[in-house]
Amino acid sequence: MKIAFQMDPIGDVNIDADSSFRLAEEAQARGHELFFYTPDHLAYQEGKITARGHVFTVQRVQGDHAQLGPEIEVDLADYDVVWLRQDPPFDMHYITSTHLLDRLKETTLVVNDPFWVRNYPEKLLVLDFPDLTPPTTIARDLETIKAFKAKHGDVILKPLYGNGGAGVFRLDAQDRNLTSLHELFTGFSREPLIVQKFLPAVSKGDKRVILVDGAPVGAINRVPAAGETRSNMHVGGRPEKIGLSERDLEICDAIGPLLKEKGQVFVGIDVIGDFLTEINVTSPTGIQELERFDGVNIAAKIWEAIEARRA
Repeated sequence: MKIAFQMDPIGDVNIDADSSFRLAEEAQARGHELFFYTPDHLAYQEGKITARGHVFTVQRVQGDHAQLGPEIEVDLADYDVVWLRQDPPFDMHYITSTHLLDRLKETTLVVNDPFWVRNYPEKLLVLDFPDLTPPTTIARDLETIKAFKAKHGDVILKPLYGNGGAGVFRLDAQDRNLTSLHELFTGFSREPLIVQKFLPAVSKGDKRVILVDGAPVGAINRVPAAGETRSNMHVGGRPEKIGLSERDLEICDAIGPLLKEKGQVFVGIDVIGDFLTEINVTSPTGIQELERFDGVNIAAKIWEAIEARRA
């Protein structure tokens, strides 16, 4: 198949951690032809969805891991699969790219399905499953957020469309910074904030469960660094081997059919203790760590699901 990757600059990725690199590596091993472009080079041109980028190959040599051909412009309708893999922020630039890629649906499989990526942001899709999630409020209004904090005491405050642990604050019962943080966030963004009851179980780790076509294939545990509340690997969280609990499987059973139905082939959910906190569909990570811990080719499972959809 002809495979296009819409992602951040491939020359900057960490080949030992980046899931997009691992997906490209496995696609190449399966004989597929690879094309790379950044979202800035996606365009609608008189009825065609085009991209300027490079045919490329990969090898597991950091710094020399991607060999790019000359820059060319292609019609993405000529491709079998397009991967939507750039990192958030989930802003209008990101949303516009989903609108453009959605126009390929008659000819090309876009993974994950851009219509539902657009309509299922990570921190909003969980609202469909209130029995699985901690107490949550989404608001821009300070009084609403204050009332939630007064009720629950110890809370986590974060941007609604952030990623990688950026801008995440724990405000315990004695904290006096809520108003100042609200002023800070609303001073540079018109977006609401999300506030959730703090889960003490995070000290034991924030579990990333990988689902392929709606079915769980494994998990890694991300343990916060000393003195940190956040467990994201972008901010120093340590990945550990862990299995799937009965509660994890219960959560996956509840959300998996919807993810499969809506074309969310590669999804990473976050579970703290017994609670689902996020359903990551935009650019989930964790493949390489899971493969190393469990000795399972997760990238192959993802490609098998895609190849089945294209058959």
